[in-house]
Amino acid sequence: MAVPRMRPGNYPALLSYGFRPFFLAGAAYSGLAILFWLPLLYGHLETASLFVPVDWHVHEMLFGYLTAVITGFLLTAIPNWTGRLPVQGLPLLLLFLLWLAGRIAVFFSAEIGWLAALLIDSAFLAAVAAAAAIEIVAGRNWRNLKVLLPLAALFCANILFHVEVHFAGVSEISRRLAIAAAIVLIMIIGGRIIPSFTRNWLVRENPGRLPQPFGRADAAIIALSTLALAAWTLSPERSETGLLLLAAGLANAVRLARWAGYRTFRDPLVLILHVAFLFVPLGFLLAGAAAMFPDHVSAVAGIHAFGAGAIGSMTLAVMARATLGHTGRDLKASPPVCAMFTAVVASALLRILAVFFPASTVLLHGSSLLWPVAFLGYVILFGGMLARPRLRARQPNQVPT
Repeated sequence: MAVPRMRPGNYPALLSYGFRPFFLAGAAYSGLAILFWLPLLYGHLETASLFVPVDWHVHEMLFGYLTAVITGFLLTAIPNWTGRLPVQGLPLLLLFLLWLAGRIAVFFSAEIGWLAALLIDSAFLAAVAAAAAIEIVAGRNWRNLKVLLPLAALFCANILFHVEVHFAGVSEISRRLAIAAAIVLIMIIGGRIIPSFTRNWLVRENPGRLPQPFGRADAAIIALSTLALAAWTLSPERSETGLLLLAAGLANAVRLARWAGYRTFRDPLVLILHVAFLFVPLGFLLAGAAAMFPDHVSAVAGIHAFGAGAIGSMTLAVMARATLGHTGRDLKASPPVCAMFTAVVASALLRILAVFFPASTVLLHGSSLLWPVAFLGYVILFGGMLARPRLRARQPNQVPT
């Protein structure tokens, strides 16, 4: 029996599903924050934050943008997992306002104090985790409880970020912990949706070799990768950590190759998922190389492969696909959407290259311009879809996530 996905209510379409406000605001915030970042870095602008410019940049990309997208995804996916109604209306608005309060508190933390900023900022992830846990448990969807672990790690990393900055003056462990949690989430969820969407498209459009389904090999690779990320979080410079990271990079490259991504060039919405996941093994390999050969490879290269590459590209790809599907559009990428995908991948590649060629400001500036093109482009291309009701009715179980 199909479960209705929305209850009638006197609220705008923007508050009818979690992906609508959080994808829209997250993308806008990501694009605008990077436009703000370079002038902030060069001292032309400033915040009223206790965070130094680099820490503000890192924090808001991880705990501002990323948490908004994760929230939008989870609040949209969980009803499909559990068959329950989504969080919508006033509860959704309160969650969004809590996220917004965190952004304001961090920006003005010098005025309100570090502890007040910590409490306001961390309240959002606590509320999201609680809402997700309640829905998953109420729906007896026990196998998806594991997505709460990376969410809990992000919550702890956010608290540690504030504490580290206050007592040590700069974030170190906390930023790596947050990135690690995000990469684990990408390996878990990406490892489900990428082969699934690829299989669906290939069966319909390009019969032949199909992706390998999730199995023991995938579970083993995720376990190895999680161990490597834990070692990287705590001891990123040890040679043993480097070996684990290199092994995880090679294992994830093999895992990606098993999903037949090379056969999806005719569907950009599927192809971009494979391209985005490619930054996961690249991040492991660069982080491992930095641990093994610190005089030749900077640790920042791996961080940006994970952050700008894997996290940036994957979140934008998922946002685009979910928005099209959940607003009743066909799952087809228009030329402007393809340009948006190209911009985010190019931005990530330029940011990684800028680490190896620090004297070339063109690479850094190019990356910082392409990123807003991608994310503000999403706002322009998809904002109307997010703010308006669905185009046409579909059976709830046919809506892709």
